[in-house]
Amino acid sequence: MAVLGDISRSVRLLLGQMHRCRTTTAGSKSLLLARGFGQAAPQSKPVVDDNEAVNPTFVNRNPRNLEQMALAMKDRGWGTTWPHREFYHRLVFTRSQHHVTAEVLACDSPTPVLSCSTKEWAVKRELASTRCVAACQAVGEVLAERCHRAGITRMVYRAIPWQFRSDAIQSFRTALKDGGLVLSEPRRQYIAPRVKAPSGPM
Repeated sequence: MAVLGDISRSVRLLLGQMHRCRTTTAGSKSLLLARGFGQAAPQSKPVVDDNEAVNPTFVNRNPRNLEQMALAMKDRGWGTTWPHREFYHRLVFTRSQHHVTAEVLACDSPTPVLSCSTKEWAVKRELASTRCVAACQAVGEVLAERCHRAGITRMVYRAIPWQFRSDAIQSFRTALKDGGLVLSEPRRQYIAPRVKAPSGPM
């Protein structure tokens, strides 16, 4: 009987030790998990995709935005030149012996941006004469419509002084103004650079 009691006591001790080992290992695991959740997660380095990379060369895809805000550069040219070079868009009106032509020129290109002439069949077939006052008025109305479609609403127009008072020029100017065009441009705005205030005692 004594032998059986010793065996049962040793078995109880063994089971108790096993139970204690299980509880300590579970407690250490939970402590490790708690410590892991309490610490900040390691931050991974950001991966830059080729599609998200910023191009160091900036290209302005809407250069007329600065023109409309009157911030773009204007070519001043010489003071003795006529007509002046200080414009974004300039209107040129010519009246030859047979036809009337109006062209809108940009400051950086000698090629006309827009044009209208009585040489065009769509304009010519509606007129009795391709050089009269009615032809000048028709060219002004068509050019105003084309300028609005192109997004040009302001331009510089300086007629030749000895031709300015003629009926043809006046009807052409009236047709442009009635079409919603402004025959002058705003003065260029100059933005002064910001000067940082000196820091520290002088």
